[in-house]
Amino acid sequence: MDGNRLSRRQFLVTGVTVSGGLAVGISALPRLAGAATVSATPWDDDAAANELDAWIAIEPDDSVLVRYQRAEMGQGSMTALIMCVAEELQCDWSKVRTEYASPNRNIREHNVYGNQGSGGSRTVRESHFLMQRIGANARERLIQAAAARWQVPTGECAAANSVVTHQPSGKQLRFGELVGDAAKLKLNQEPAIKEPPQYTLIGQPTKRVDVPLKVNGTAIFGIDVRVPGMLYAAIQACPVPGGKLRAVDKAPALGARGVVKVVPLPNAVAVIADRYWRAKQALAKLQPEWDVGNAGQTDSAQFNQQYRGLLDRPGAVARNQGDVDRVIPGAAKRLEAEYEVPLLAHATMEPLNATASWRPDRLDLWVGTQAADRTLHDMARLTGLKPEQVYVHNAFLGGGFGRRHGVDEGMQAALLSKAVGKPVKLIWSREEDMRQDRYRPQAAIRFAAGLDGDGKPIGLSARVAVASIFRDMGRAELIKHGVEPPAVEGLANNPYAIANQRVECHLYNTHIPVWPWRSVGSSQNAFFIESFIDEMAHAAGSDPVTFRRALLGHRPDWIKVLDTLAANSNWGAPMPAGKGRGLAIHECFGSVVGAVAEVDVSPQGRLKVERVVYATDCGHAVNPLTIEEQMEGATVFGLTAALYGKITVKNGAVEQGNFDSYQMVRLVEAPRTEVHLALTGGKKWGGVGEPGTAPIAPAVANAIFAATGKRIRRLPLVDQDLSYQRTASL
Repeated sequence: MDGNRLSRRQFLVTGVTVSGGLAVGISALPRLAGAATVSATPWDDDAAANELDAWIAIEPDDSVLVRYQRAEMGQGSMTALIMCVAEELQCDWSKVRTEYASPNRNIREHNVYGNQGSGGSRTVRESHFLMQRIGANARERLIQAAAARWQVPTGECAAANSVVTHQPSGKQLRFGELVGDAAKLKLNQEPAIKEPPQYTLIGQPTKRVDVPLKVNGTAIFGIDVRVPGMLYAAIQACPVPGGKLRAVDKAPALGARGVVKVVPLPNAVAVIADRYWRAKQALAKLQPEWDVGNAGQTDSAQFNQQYRGLLDRPGAVARNQGDVDRVIPGAAKRLEAEYEVPLLAHATMEPLNATASWRPDRLDLWVGTQAADRTLHDMARLTGLKPEQVYVHNAFLGGGFGRRHGVDEGMQAALLSKAVGKPVKLIWSREEDMRQDRYRPQAAIRFAAGLDGDGKPIGLSARVAVASIFRDMGRAELIKHGVEPPAVEGLANNPYAIANQRVECHLYNTHIPVWPWRSVGSSQNAFFIESFIDEMAHAAGSDPVTFRRALLGHRPDWIKVLDTLAANSNWGAPMPAGKGRGLAIHECFGSVVGAVAEVDVSPQGRLKVERVVYATDCGHAVNPLTIEEQMEGATVFGLTAALYGKITVKNGAVEQGNFDSYQMVRLVEAPRTEVHLALTGGKKWGGVGEPGTAPIAPAVANAIFAATGKRIRRLPLVDQDLSYQRTASL
């Protein structure tokens, strides 16, 4: 093998083999038997041969291509949606493959693929019926084509396992033989789709189609893209968000090996070279001058004070039920508490990157994006090209969590391509990715509650101060009467049967940009309200499960989740000293998810989260295996934030730059995780990518209280003193 052409993944395979430890290289893994597959580089914007329509193509060998219109970033929705098609199409699942649907074709064919964004756990929620209809439509056209060929009534024909059978005679035709005729047909009306009791594939644990490619190294993420004649770019933006580039001396970089050009941008400077490392090394030689304005005089201590100060003033009212001002002061027992959470980074494993080729009449952009259709329109506005002249080639995403709804890196790559007249691959360094993120908002909240003489809650007040996500997303028109949904989700719509409730909101933005972060407002609001509900239960002298059940009798879905948790977590069983269980339950993105955490805390304050039990009600499960995986992933993601996550600001700039200062949960710290479905069916089709993150922080915090008697009201836990004097009562 030519050492100069040895890729990173080839090195992994060869290195393992040369070591003598493993005879078979990673890239030699075979295709999983009986499994559907996904194309590694699905970047064809034109119609395929043997198409039934824009969604489905069937080859003569009966292999079926189903196009996937959303984004796959590890959440498993690519598999789920093509399962919905295959359920109705009645094809051989082992012969199904998929690829990304083209955003350009979506434009040219009048929005044939519809919404191409993934976020808010809405892929399956929004598209499962659509995908079933697509499969059913294709099946019926194949049946009609076969009936026409045999000259028999369509009612005598049925499809199964990629074959249409004339039931009276036993004659059969394969899908691959019928596709040409079926493509010419148009149904007079859409066929009915299956109801859940009729499903045969939906609801079955199914291996994800993207996993084999990610195991054997053939999956193409944005960072893997290579195009002919490509140059590389490294970039540094103003360290203070909102600042501008004042001046830069290009000379130190232009003299470096391989450097092609230094390109100033309004708020950044980039170096383009023939290798990324050369571009990055040359960039480090520059000393750009920045205009940071007044934001350069701010820091986290000021922000903390500002958010806390807002809690002293009335806010915009998101919920006002009963009369909390009368009830709480007169209650037999009153509680008050303040909670705070910091800014958080998305910290995706794959840093932002994009490859662009901008020509006078066409722009090609290779990128991992959560919203390929919106990216296309953003790039058209940037370049002045018509949308149909822009080609966005979506790739696998090495983590999104909301961050890849923006297209900062794509716009920068396009401008750099234009500057040199060649394709340019831009890669943000880890430090750039961390310090130029769009963060989860900082927030503070003040609760007050009143309990009657029997410990029953009769009043609940919450006043939250948080940055507006909608303002920074350019969607301020969605803010109504000073309130936006993410700021109060899980607070204003909490289902607890407390007669008197008021929720107020202050929206306050600093110069630090904020953005959706996995589970969005619920990521902080679940910690807030589920911790305070636990405080109320303790004040009432009630078991946390019993206390919640008494307030949720009108919500059988919540009750089912609570009961499933209690039954599978040994809730109520005694625990040794220093160990505790904590509970949290939350509803967001159409699903109710509960978690019980078991922790061990030493008297010196060393914390170990040993076990997490989840119960989930998303109504219906397309792929139970995906739900289990998403809850497991949410545990690690949410636990990372709860234990360590914190972005701090000094002189207007983010201080954290890499994983040495922004710590992740390591494998040794990952708790045993169990996932149980508590599905209530009906019309509910909830999401699973977002909701699992919400309950983990409060469950752990409540478990710490059970173990130590210490109430956690601020995150991250690494900043809290968890030491305690062990007594027999704990």
